[in-house]
Amino acid sequence: MLVPMPDRLVPDDAVAGAFHVKFGHTSQSWVDPSRPDVLLFEYVNHVAIVLEHTVLNASQERRLRIIHIGGAGMTMPRWVAWRRPETAQIVCEPDAELTEEVRRKIPLPARSGIKVRDIDGRAGVTAMPAGYAEAVVVDAFDGARVPAELVSGEFMDDLQRIGREESMVVFNVTDRAPFPWAKRVVAGMRERWRHVIVGAEAPVHKGKRFGNLLLVGSRFKPDLAAIRRDSMRLPFGYRWLDGAELDGWCAGAEPFTDADTRHSPDPSGSKLWFS
Repeated sequence: MLVPMPDRLVPDDAVAGAFHVKFGHTSQSWVDPSRPDVLLFEYVNHVAIVLEHTVLNASQERRLRIIHIGGAGMTMPRWVAWRRPETAQIVCEPDAELTEEVRRKIPLPARSGIKVRDIDGRAGVTAMPAGYAEAVVVDAFDGARVPAELVSGEFMDDLQRIGREESMVVFNVTDRAPFPWAKRVVAGMRERWRHVIVGAEAPVHKGKRFGNLLLVGSRFKPDLAAIRRDSMRLPFGYRWLDGAELDGWCAGAEPFTDADTRHSPDPSGSKLWFS
């Protein structure tokens, strides 16, 4: 007998109409459909800051195209649609049951410009034409871990292929110090994007706990001063590495390939793990 999947969208008792998106022991995202400008998770706020000071500052006469690998409650696509209406967005989310639950409980606004495809990120990117998008946000988890196939050099080559001339990619990943896994991801990015920056909360950088890291690769130089300024205004500011500091941080790391790639570390015992 088939056992129905438990609901992944859990109402927030403190905010009417808002939901947590949970998978097993992990809380993956939070969304208030009536307030897409409100971002609860610290890493989501920092993704927004990065986009704000990069592609969202492009000419308003040009319709942007942004790809999201991983959808969950569609928090970031909703924010982009609020921040810059008319942006064309494609979300690759293979969990069709979760997407259906989102459509029932917190449907996307009409004419949002957001199209959700029930397909995994690797296959979704492969199907896209060359030079298609200004930005790709890779925020996908298999349970509590980043899928191995989304951090290999071969996948990054495909991300490069679908990027427009002035394009960028943002990876949200999780790891713990000394970050052997994340450093290999960064090594692969640095072989393909001219500019790479890495951000995380200071306690994560210092090895005090497991947590999120944002890895940003771009063909243009991002406004790192503005990113740092806005980051430090948040309750949980990020420390951002670039240049020589990033050289030292990931020295000796070898990029992943399809032949040896692996999932991100298990977060068991961290604050990302809920009983």
